[in-house]
Amino acid sequence: MSGVSTPDRRPVLPGLALTLIAGLCLAPAAPAQEADPRDERIEELERRIEQLEEQLEPGEDAEPEEALSDDSEGADAADPTPAELERRLEVLAAELERQKLGEAAVAADEGEHGMGPAASKIYRTAEGLSIGGYGEMLYQAPDSTRDDGTPSGRGDQLDFLRAVLYFGYKFNDRWLFNSEIELEHASTDQEGSASVEFAYVDWLARPAANARFGLVLVPMGFVNELHEPPIFLGARRPDIEQVIIPSTWRENGVGLFGDVGPFAYRTYLVNGLDASGFSARGLRGGRQKGSQAKAEDVAWVGRLDWVDTPGLLAGVSLYRGGSGQDLADASGRSIAATTTLWEGHVEWKRRGLELRGLAVRGELDDVARLNEALGLEGEASVGEELEGWYLQAGYDLAVPFARLRGSLVPYLRLESYDTQAAVPAGFAANPANDVESWTLGLAYRPIDQVVFKADFQDYDNEAGTGVDQVNVAVGYLF
Repeated sequence: MSGVSTPDRRPVLPGLALTLIAGLCLAPAAPAQEADPRDERIEELERRIEQLEEQLEPGEDAEPEEALSDDSEGADAADPTPAELERRLEVLAAELERQKLGEAAVAADEGEHGMGPAASKIYRTAEGLSIGGYGEMLYQAPDSTRDDGTPSGRGDQLDFLRAVLYFGYKFNDRWLFNSEIELEHASTDQEGSASVEFAYVDWLARPAANARFGLVLVPMGFVNELHEPPIFLGARRPDIEQVIIPSTWRENGVGLFGDVGPFAYRTYLVNGLDASGFSARGLRGGRQKGSQAKAEDVAWVGRLDWVDTPGLLAGVSLYRGGSGQDLADASGRSIAATTTLWEGHVEWKRRGLELRGLAVRGELDDVARLNEALGLEGEASVGEELEGWYLQAGYDLAVPFARLRGSLVPYLRLESYDTQAAVPAGFAANPANDVESWTLGLAYRPIDQVVFKADFQDYDNEAGTGVDQVNVAVGYLF
């Protein structure tokens, strides 16, 4: 890790954010109000959860509680396995969350069919209209100098990054519509934009096989589908899930999704990427976003996740398709620019501990001819191979320290990626695109739907031109 350069002035907002987080965590509880009719049910659920946690502790000989759930009778209730106790604990915790939040609120860790918690509201609606959303404001304070001592040329920025509204409509038990409308950077007069992030129709046939039609999120990685701020660690999304997996990545298509035994899957046929937007910095410029998308080349993407173990998500995804979209070289020959991306991911959550890992690799064909068609030379070459990985860990201090209100999670992420891991003969890789970074931060959720985050990122690259920075963010979902 490189040393932290000392800027001419120190950012004020990060210090204020940490002070705010500390104050909110330790603030005294609000004065008691009129009793809520759900209080008795909440107390009962908390008691049951405490008993289950005691049974899961090593060395405990406590008798299992009777009738912990509707299906807890019989031999299974008399001698429950650890896995069964974990399952009951998750059921009771979910019920406790619903009681505390009320029916109209969104539990910030429960999504359905590959969508984030707020984006999943339509699936929990009996019939008719559903409205949800999320938003985030981000402050970024980069160092005034690079690692090599030269000026970075970057200044502090405070941006209302995203304001999102979800609109869904459930026609009946089989058919529904779901959409996300996103406003970026607050104003279209100031280089902001308004976009449809997804808009699709679902046919819910049966748990194992359902159909989806429309503008869909490509099911790769973690944050492309689950990008609501309170549910991921970090003031900024991981770089790998922006430049290699080009989040937010959505394309027009059709596909199937469902649950089969211990697995959940999603598989779509979509229009391909547009290679004319590729660069040495990755694939992000190749997204077509559903807007008059070129469909001369199509692609297939599939994802398979193990979801049967409480607290564990582990899976793989694969994307493959042409990206040339009728682009031709100087001789008039069509450029296929076949693009293959695969990634593996795993996440483990248990008693306040959250571990996450992801690895991704991309391969492109016809890159030399693509460079020629795009007029790219030397270090500006599109990568024939792209690769990256990250490891992330966080721990909720509110679990062992009951006095803390809400959730307080210090986190650490190590990330390494190279968007030019290989280039064609006659071209060179820019060492600045071979990057390693550390992110150290703190996330505080006073309630599950609101988060404050502050972190420091130390960037190194093979060119020695990394620019470290401090980030502070506030996010919400509903």
